Amino acid sequence: MKKYINIVIIKTIMAKRGRPVHSDIRQNIVEILAVLGNAYGYQIHKIYNEIFAPCTRENIYYNLKKGVLLGEIEVESVKQEEGYYSWGAIVQKIYYKPGPKAKPKGHPAVKDYFKRKND
Repeated sequence: MKKYINIVIIKTIMAKRGRPVHSDIRQNIVEILAVLGNAYGYQIHKIYNEIFAPCTRENIYYNLKKGVLLGEIEVESVKQEEGYYSWGAIVQKIYYKPGPKAKPKGHPAVKDYFKRKND
């Protein structure tokens, strides 16, 4: 009996190690992409900060990359657009769309935001 208890304790301790795969920010990005269809990183960042608690661009881009690795988000296209920017005349925009493992739940705040934008 004592040996069984020790095994259960060891498995419990081992199960808590590492970073959880789930991310609320990534799920919210999936919700936004489910409504928009496709968008580039900065556009997602602007919309995200209008709907949810503000977060950094770096956090959005990290979760976009992680979402691509997990299959929750896909890269739809990479476009280079010309314009007048402080760093030069060309910008590269990576457009993202929901991936095959995306599970949008229909977040009411996201639906509300786009309903107000369309009216």
